[in-house]
Amino acid sequence: MDTPLREPTFLILAALAAEPMHGYGLIREVAVLSEGRLSLRPGTLYGALDRLVDAGLVQVDREETVDGRLRRYYRLSPAGDTALQVETERLRHNVEVATARLRRRARAAQPAVRPAMGGLA
Repeated sequence: MDTPLREPTFLILAALAAEPMHGYGLIREVAVLSEGRLSLRPGTLYGALDRLVDAGLVQVDREETVDGRLRRYYRLSPAGDTALQVETERLRHNVEVATARLRRRARAAQPAVRPAMGGLA
């Protein structure tokens, strides 16, 4: 995987890292992982899943019929696990770099403390 993962893709892979899931379960889990910031629509999710399956990052785990409808479960493939780990480390590094810069800027913005004149009392 040469390019950074888009957030929806990253969250789909992160959701599948825990256990195989079907589409509706993935929609709910991505909303939980994103703290409600990302709400996948079924068409968007299934398009992403098709691309992830084609890329070898996700595999169909099993299919079952529930209330007369086919429910397909997906799981993270070994390549998907690797891609998720690589992306997690890339993001972690970026957070560390940004945090260090913000701390440096905050320290620079603090007024310098001058020693008191006249010595000890």
